[in-house]
Amino acid sequence: MKKLIAYPLTVLYYLCFGFTLVLFHPIQWVCLTLFGYQAHKKSVDILNFFLLRCLNILGTTFTFDNPHKVRLDQPCIIVANHQGTYDIPPIIWHMRHLHPKFISKKELGKGIPSISFNLKHGGSVLIDRKDKKQAVEAIKGLTTYLNTYNRSVVIFAEGTRSKDGIPMRFATAGLKTLMEAMPDALLIPVTIHNSWKLNRYGGFPMDVGVAVSHTVHQAIPVSSDSPLALIAQLESVILKDFPRIKERRK
Repeated sequence: MKKLIAYPLTVLYYLCFGFTLVLFHPIQWVCLTLFGYQAHKKSVDILNFFLLRCLNILGTTFTFDNPHKVRLDQPCIIVANHQGTYDIPPIIWHMRHLHPKFISKKELGKGIPSISFNLKHGGSVLIDRKDKKQAVEAIKGLTTYLNTYNRSVVIFAEGTRSKDGIPMRFATAGLKTLMEAMPDALLIPVTIHNSWKLNRYGGFPMDVGVAVSHTVHQAIPVSSDSPLALIAQLESVILKDFPRIKERRK
């Protein structure tokens, strides 16, 4: 019965989701072109607020537990486990004061209303996974930007999303690169639960009544330990509530 109900609700969700992306694409363009970065950022924040409301159509609920205050005069590296596309809107909305940016594959930089525009013009970077030199240069430019303006980057430390909710051991290369380039940054660990369930049947239908949670843990200064020790600490904190963790293939 639950899955049967999911079909019409998923149709309604996709209609609202698509309408929201199409609506905010020109809004972003106007904000950026006429009023600059801050106006564009506010339009992106509001976009993600409405993307969360679209998910409410499916009976999805969101809990974002963030009791910790972070100074805004330093860059941050937001580190989270990854369960799906729907991990992102809550982070953008609830951590908007930190100006979160993303390292995304270049394919997302075209063809998706609102999302592609923001990735290209909102301070994030697009990398070609097949071109290591381009990726390194892009990330280097991003870290310079983050250090200069005291903004934040989001990295999903597993390197890929978990389709069944079971996380994978953290990859070290990307995190290590960011830490070495951002020695004055704060690491902000975030644990994400249950967002994978939204796509447990694939893209259609989406599951209904899913309770998604994000838990923000105490920040850790990058300068407090070596990168590898910090990665081990982050993994321990973020994944401590998961009964199973997949080993990364050699």
